[in-house]
Amino acid sequence: MRYGFGIDLGGTTVKLAFFEEDGTCLDKWEIPTVKEGSGEQILPDIAASVLSYLESHSIPKENVLGIGIGVPGAVDSKGIVFSCINLGWGRKDVPKELGELTGLPVACGNDATMAALGECWQGAGAENMVFVTLGTGVGGGIVCDGKIIAGVHGAGGEIGHITLVPEETIPCNCGKCGCAEQYLSATGIVRLAKEALVLPHPASALDSGELTAKAVFDAGRDKDPVALQVLDRYFDMMGRFLAILCCVTDPEVIVLGGGVSKAGQMLIDGALEPMEKYAFAPCRTTRLAIATLGNDAGIYGTFQLALQNYG
Repeated sequence: MRYGFGIDLGGTTVKLAFFEEDGTCLDKWEIPTVKEGSGEQILPDIAASVLSYLESHSIPKENVLGIGIGVPGAVDSKGIVFSCINLGWGRKDVPKELGELTGLPVACGNDATMAALGECWQGAGAENMVFVTLGTGVGGGIVCDGKIIAGVHGAGGEIGHITLVPEETIPCNCGKCGCAEQYLSATGIVRLAKEALVLPHPASALDSGELTAKAVFDAGRDKDPVALQVLDRYFDMMGRFLAILCCVTDPEVIVLGGGVSKAGQMLIDGALEPMEKYAFAPCRTTRLAIATLGNDAGIYGTFQLALQNYG
């Protein structure tokens, strides 16, 4: 029997998992992400945790096919990280460094694209799909014939920075203006709601309490007039965004994940009609689905990456 590790490196914690070659997850655990000193301790900590696990379970390295790791930054097809601002990293050869620390083969990819690969392999996805994460920001991954498209600069799947509103004057975190992330993320929904609430409007549940994306969707379910107005605008923008993805990649399914995806069928129903309206004719039957792996998508995806490279 051969085994492998799937690792999802986040800004607060590192999620690690140990798999059998057939994809059975045998164990999961977490360690803190120590970012002090430009994140110089992160890879040594991961290596120590991996080696400790093998030693405590008496598993020889010869039985381990390799390690897959996802990091929150641009990663090219060779696993070279261009920059991880949240970790304090500049350019970093993660496969080489972690490989030398563990004595195991290492494959590296962007964390969002690894989640896409996980959903493709064990979740709601398909061999040809786009994964869209709708959280504080908007990210994703593109899978073609079961393989991640990373691109020349590791920016393949940075779909949150498609320009939706060219006339926008407020900059996105990336420095551009009018990015999809500014409107379609959880913070984007709150922004749209705030814009609606400063205009004359009927009494609304959104006038009081904490204004969150969940609050907007909950009020929309209760037919709150302001919430419905906000969601109409949101779904129209989402439909245009998804239609662009369909036109570029022609996927079998677009899988929606992240905190906003907890709106479930309401999100799918709201986005589907405008997506079909804006989509190129052959793409109008593209399915929408809600992600099923949750926070485990990354560890499944990174192990699948290791399988593709070393299995």
